[in-house]
Amino acid sequence: MTKQFDQRHRQSRRILIMGVSGSGKSTIGEAVAEKTGCEYIDGDQYHPPANIEKMTKGVPLTDDDRQGWLEALADLFAQHRQENKSVMIGCSGLKKSYRDILRQGDPELIILFLDGSYDTILQRMEERQHFFSPQMLRTQFDTLQAPGSDEAISIDISKSFDSVIDQCVSELEALD
Repeated sequence: MTKQFDQRHRQSRRILIMGVSGSGKSTIGEAVAEKTGCEYIDGDQYHPPANIEKMTKGVPLTDDDRQGWLEALADLFAQHRQENKSVMIGCSGLKKSYRDILRQGDPELIILFLDGSYDTILQRMEERQHFFSPQMLRTQFDTLQAPGSDEAISIDISKSFDSVIDQCVSELEALD
């Protein structure tokens, strides 16, 4: 059994849980946040209506579309850092430039990259309902600039849900 984080004996931290749509940012993020005692925020909640409408219609977002959304998430990281509170935010973070914007909210941002194959993620997307169109998954993989080990902790999502959660928690515990 994985030990629980003890909030009294560690500093707060900001964590980005990233990956393409369907990689499990929300479900894994919520479970890891609960086990680690930090707040979870689904970054999709901060998309403006125009972005959601585009994605619903299967139209990929441009960098300009994402700019304000990423800045809003960076502001959330900055607010939590200023208040010395831990938070995990789920956001695709597909390009290094997007992650750089997010790091403006906290230069010590911890990144968990939910890494999985196109086929694994497509199958998962087809099994759930989400405003994001599965047909856009290819676009996300084409856009993805996977972070290296110098930028993020890579989590293999092909394993069972519980194994993925345990790996995330273990990796975060190792940082203490």
